[in-house]
Amino acid sequence: MDCPDAGTARLLISCPDRPGIVAGVTGLLHARGFNITALDQYSTDPRDGRFFMRLEFQLGSAGEPEALADAFATQVAQGFDMTWQLGYSAQRRRMAILVSRHDHALMELLWRWARGELPVDIPLVISNHPDLRDAVEGFGVRFEHVPVLPDTHEEAEARMLALLERQAEFLVLARYMRILSAAFVARYPLRIINIHHSFLPAFAGADPYRQAHEHGVKLIGATAHFVTPQLDQGPIIEQDTARVSHRFSVAELRTLGRDLERRVLARAVRCYVEDRILVHDNKTIVFD
Repeated sequence: MDCPDAGTARLLISCPDRPGIVAGVTGLLHARGFNITALDQYSTDPRDGRFFMRLEFQLGSAGEPEALADAFATQVAQGFDMTWQLGYSAQRRRMAILVSRHDHALMELLWRWARGELPVDIPLVISNHPDLRDAVEGFGVRFEHVPVLPDTHEEAEARMLALLERQAEFLVLARYMRILSAAFVARYPLRIINIHHSFLPAFAGADPYRQAHEHGVKLIGATAHFVTPQLDQGPIIEQDTARVSHRFSVAELRTLGRDLERRVLARAVRCYVEDRILVHDNKTIVFD
């Protein structure tokens, strides 16, 4: 793995909780001359619980990152039975976007990316409709139209996987209005982020704004979550809500909801690329 020579490194850790974890991790970094600039931790239970931690530290000229990874694995991680990952701010992840006809979530991501606010590379946008080709290509991003019909679903997914191979590390469904098969999802385990136009678990499935209107809700929301084979049941990353009243029509709920969807999805993607998310028992630990 090619590692940057300078910048910020990020360490995510999950392990059984016990005394000495923080000391072991920070002691190794200190001994090797790395400066820790952020540290956050959480335990499900101080006794026999699960411990989670995220650290940021400056690489500078304090040593080779690969040597650090080897030392951490043998001197710390093994003894504490850790699951861990080490990421680097200078390594931009490759993010592909899947979209249908609604453009608001897609354009939010492309706009933030173009302004340098979303530290990713976007090699490809795939859509089951051709409508957004000009908008995507206007950002200098490749656009591929892959139609999906009831009798061509398997072939369409095979075509998408062929396009994505070696192009994308993770996927974002920016209002992609087709259900991905379990086989497709298995190719990107906990690496597909979806935006659902509802405050899950309420009003899952189709047309949630009409469902919300029919129930007379006073709050609407949006939910970004990881995709799993169970529809709309994946670990939730980010949510937001807005207050509404009986005066709101279905169309007004949709308009307000689109703004929520854009912001929630962008926050979720940023948390993911900044290594702020750990998953445990179908729930997420998201470090601020």
